[in-house]
Amino acid sequence: MSEFYIGLMSGTSIDGIDAVLVNLEGNKHEIIASHYEKMPDVLRHSILEICTPGNNEINRMGELDYAIGKQFALAANILIEKSNVKRENILAIGSHGQTIRHHPAKNFTLQIGDPNVIAATTGITTIADFRRRDIAHGGQGAPLVPAFHQAIFLDKKSNRTILNIGGIANVTLLPTIGNVLGFDTGPGNTLLDAWTEKHLQKKHDEKGAWASRGNIHTQLLENLLNDPYFKLNPPKSTGREYFNIAWLEKYLSSSITPIDVQATLVELTAKSIFNAIHPFFETGEIFICGGGVHNDYLLLRLKTLANKHFIASTAKLGVDPDWVEAIAFAWLAKQTLEKKPGNLTAVTGAQKETILGGVYFA
Repeated sequence: MSEFYIGLMSGTSIDGIDAVLVNLEGNKHEIIASHYEKMPDVLRHSILEICTPGNNEINRMGELDYAIGKQFALAANILIEKSNVKRENILAIGSHGQTIRHHPAKNFTLQIGDPNVIAATTGITTIADFRRRDIAHGGQGAPLVPAFHQAIFLDKKSNRTILNIGGIANVTLLPTIGNVLGFDTGPGNTLLDAWTEKHLQKKHDEKGAWASRGNIHTQLLENLLNDPYFKLNPPKSTGREYFNIAWLEKYLSSSITPIDVQATLVELTAKSIFNAIHPFFETGEIFICGGGVHNDYLLLRLKTLANKHFIASTAKLGVDPDWVEAIAFAWLAKQTLEKKPGNLTAVTGAQKETILGGVYFA
């Protein structure tokens, strides 16, 4: 019997919703159908606004929670229509939600996109709010994908890193011997996209073409890398509320051109990723997923820095790099329904492995 689950993911970049229908029977992670639903500009703008403190936040969040729930449900319904799978055969939807605050040091994290709305609109049991149970047990609440990475990507013959470059970059370190580790390395695409939007009025720098024409400003890079976050030992996690334009502008001077800032931001992402991996694995394999896999200049810089590693996308392992995180939340939904833990204590710092998420029955 097939075990069909849907995973829904909207990350720090806030560009859209990744929706994937997968068969998770046994040890499978077979993609049946996939769909990308662009985030409407009005919703994206509202999310960006609420990611920073402002007036009337509770009312704004309540309205946005409902609207994003509807958008997630739309993505799921279009996905189902694209597939040949009957709605009643889908066991559950795993929804990450849209993060608007992540403050593990203050013991809270908040993802919106009302799962009641998703369950009611799709007619499918929905599992959401995955992070807060981990925080309740003293963890960071993120990253949560390493348990999934361990389940499908672990190779006892080689030290392997799964690198997700979304708005924030995170790594899962899969050693041949010992505990799996994982943490947020720092900014992935979030600063690159924000700087591009500010200066080019585009959502992102296509393939890193703009950055590739600039020069890396070594003093700026050094100042950025001296930020305390990069010196923290894992477990650690971060988000847009920390790494944003306001954070960047503290370090800028008027003498640095926008194109050179962009080139330096690419180097910041590449260097902070390399610095995070190198103390654990001097050699090995790095498999990349997430939107950053399409930034050719970023990948070039990363391959230059980590030249002792074999580097490829997760497609080399049979999993499309654009859908890895969405599949992970389908897998986490299955773990929840089967009353199995979804976190790794060595990753998040939680006191115990625990069942994650709340179940909202259809």
